Amino acid sequence: MPLGTLERKAPSFFRQGPSALSRLVIYSALALFFMVADARFHVTEPLRQAMAVVIYPLQWLMLQPVEFASRGAGYFQSLDEAQEALQEARRQMAQMAVRASATDLLQRENGQLRELLALRARIEPPSIAAQVLYDTADPYSRKVTLDKGQLAGLQAGSPVLDARGVLGQVTRVFATLSEVTLLIDRDQTIPVLNARTGARSIAFGDPLTSHGGGMELRFTPGNADVQEGDLLITSGVDGVYPGGLPVARVVHIERRADSTFARIYCAPLAQMYGARQVLVLGPLPQPGAQEQAPPAAAPAQPGAGAAGARRERKRGAP
Repeated sequence: MPLGTLERKAPSFFRQGPSALSRLVIYSALALFFMVADARFHVTEPLRQAMAVVIYPLQWLMLQPVEFASRGAGYFQSLDEAQEALQEARRQMAQMAVRASATDLLQRENGQLRELLALRARIEPPSIAAQVLYDTADPYSRKVTLDKGQLAGLQAGSPVLDARGVLGQVTRVFATLSEVTLLIDRDQTIPVLNARTGARSIAFGDPLTSHGGGMELRFTPGNADVQEGDLLITSGVDGVYPGGLPVARVVHIERRADSTFARIYCAPLAQMYGARQVLVLGPLPQPGAQEQAPPAAAPAQPGAGAAGARRERKRGAP
């Protein structure tokens, strides 16, 4: 066969398409186009949702061993935590039982001492549970609003407590709402008693202190026996707050040589920010307000009134 008649081209089976560089450029441009289109126009969102629906059973099946292992570990962990919580609750109950027994003993002894000294019996004021609705809109005061008012029996001047201690005092009462001024307000004061030394003082609200507001013991001599960590309770001498309620704890003391008085900063025990459930105490009864009722008159004998009237007429007759 002559050489000029031979086919010099590659057979179709071995023919090559575009070069590798051309395919790289085309596929890169196509991928970039799809990414931009999906990011701007979400063109592949239906396809993605359809694929998610299709592969969900397989995904759920593959995750079952992992979830089973995590549930098993969580079960044993929760069981251990429940047992630890139970032991802690039992320990706290035992401590509370001991404290309750000691409290009952102290109350009996206190009652006996009061009877021995002929002191006036301590009267516990009534209390009303309330809920904090919101903080007041005034940025220069520290007040909250309760969901109870005059219709529930609240009165202005009533002390307000939470689970930790004294929160403040009712300063304004409406029909269904009431306003409480917190102890950290600049216009709020409360007489306190140092539980360690028995010294009386007055705590003033100080909203400008660190940690969002606190209290300060003013006009306290620099050589007074006050230490950091001392517990301050209500003294009960003002006739507003019952005695013995926890108020604050001393956190910092500044004694300066150029000042006669020391600066004593206190942290209130009550939750000034975020308190929800509170207890409002009724006003304390003032001494001498409850006088003894006069004795009831003896019942008259039948006919005594008519006989007396006849005797009076006979005396007055000429």
